[in-house]
Amino acid sequence: MTRPEDARLADKAGADAIGVVLFSDSPRSIPVEKAREIFRAAGPYIGRVCVTHTVSVRELALVLTLQPTAIQISHPHKLPEYRPYQVIRVIRTGDPIPGSADAVIVDSSMGKGISYDHEYAKNIISMSKIPVILAGGLNPDNVREAAKLRPYAVDVASGVESSTGIKDAGKVMAFVKNARKAHDEA
Repeated sequence: MTRPEDARLADKAGADAIGVVLFSDSPRSIPVEKAREIFRAAGPYIGRVCVTHTVSVRELALVLTLQPTAIQISHPHKLPEYRPYQVIRVIRTGDPIPGSADAVIVDSSMGKGISYDHEYAKNIISMSKIPVILAGGLNPDNVREAAKLRPYAVDVASGVESSTGIKDAGKVMAFVKNARKAHDEA
């Protein structure tokens, strides 16, 4: 999310969570204050995920001031064992499942819209003892097929945008509807 109105849209569509990118070279990366606005715009029952690739402990501390429900990180920062947020570790094709995570996200795409590796995702999902989130190249047309792998959740960015960082209402609504339908069928 890069705009408060997109957070409200995702909430209205029935998404389980919204995410903001911070301290990253992604074109979707936003300042902490903008992320705070976006989180405030969403309703009380939607999860709030901070996505960061920072290696800086100081920047990570700023991210945590947003009080997210989860933080998605690729750098192996040491985090407290008891914390008020879940840790989602990013893995790419070929990576093992990390030991210090509440969930993993299979994401070789990193917001570029490149499709996930079906066989790798299938293997990780089947052997993981923690929830596996699937990302990479998902959109309203292919999310039902991805859901057949039975991930814990699916994650989307470019697949529901009209332009980089700007969500398309029709695509967001269709994505959530198709993801939920696939989940119900599984």
